[in-house]
Amino acid sequence: MCGNGVRCVGHLVVARGRAPAGAVTIETGRGVLTLDVRPSGPRRSQVRVEMGEPLLAAADIPVAGLGDGPLVDVACPALGPEAAWWQASGLDPRMTCVSMGNPHAVLYCRDVAAVPLEAIGPRIEHHESFPRRVNVHFVEVLADDHVRIRTWERGSGITLACGTGASAVCVAGVLTGRTSARLAADLPGGRLDLEWDGSGSVFMTGPAEEVCEGVWFGD
Repeated sequence: MCGNGVRCVGHLVVARGRAPAGAVTIETGRGVLTLDVRPSGPRRSQVRVEMGEPLLAAADIPVAGLGDGPLVDVACPALGPEAAWWQASGLDPRMTCVSMGNPHAVLYCRDVAAVPLEAIGPRIEHHESFPRRVNVHFVEVLADDHVRIRTWERGSGITLACGTGASAVCVAGVLTGRTSARLAADLPGGRLDLEWDGSGSVFMTGPAEEVCEGVWFGD
């Protein structure tokens, strides 16, 4: 499941005339998702995605060895012993774990730029607590409805954006009381708007824009 990827597919389905603008359904590994695709230019759309309900039970994420229920503001054993960057970044060493069809660990700090993501990201991703590895997000709360995120994506490394991750951050913010049901998330690649009222589906809204076109010559 890829939140940013499904927006791109939704844009192309409409832009190539395979479906009219408006409601589009796309089958993913997370299930069938409903999108609202609104063209905003010849090669650009604004897309709202119903991302489905977050999975919060440890076994569903999955997370091992930290209990069976929701893991909200629990100690993160993958961090290891306290290090100098904890104080520099204002780290809260507790994590909240969420699955949006893929696993996410969300941690909060005062300054995401001070997190040595290239070092701590892979340590958390591959920790034994996460049997299928995990996407790691460090979040700086700018206001009740506004955050800044840096992401280490499992199998990829530091990434410019993560739609499922931003959705997980919205869920974590509501569960921990740090942020509101409507959230603007600034990522290095741009902004996403999220909504989650504490039950039911998470909604994610963001742009999709064509930047190049080519031909793949297979073997």
